[in-house]
Amino acid sequence: MAVSYPNQYRNYCSFDEHVYKRAEKGEQQLPVIKEELNHPKNEEQVIEDLFVLNLMLDKGVEKSKIADLYPELSKYNNTKSPNVQTFLAGIYRKTKIPDAFGPLVKMLIQDSVNTHKDTHFDPTEEIGGAILDYIA
Repeated sequence: MAVSYPNQYRNYCSFDEHVYKRAEKGEQQLPVIKEELNHPKNEEQVIEDLFVLNLMLDKGVEKSKIADLYPELSKYNNTKSPNVQTFLAGIYRKTKIPDAFGPLVKMLIQDSVNTHKDTHFDPTEEIGGAILDYIA
């Protein structure tokens, strides 16, 4: 798969070049991502799709087009995966989907009570930052 997880030397995921090429295709990738989020093969595929959505937002794809995927994105609101949480929080931070505020708060509380000791980064940073952007 195209994802390399954080490790003791790097506190972020890295991705193969083809992932960046997917993002360059812009809106035409949205139906593919929607299908993959509805029927993912594994967590790596979800992380890749979320990363592509983040890149698309950075490249100027309309926020509303990404926000339209909220039904698919919300399926991951209860995840315990710090990687999925981080990318999901990034998307919610950039799109400010109103329905996503509550799940972000829930993630923050969940992660504060049950810290991720096996990760090399703190997902609560991105989640907290997203919440602060909503409040601002």
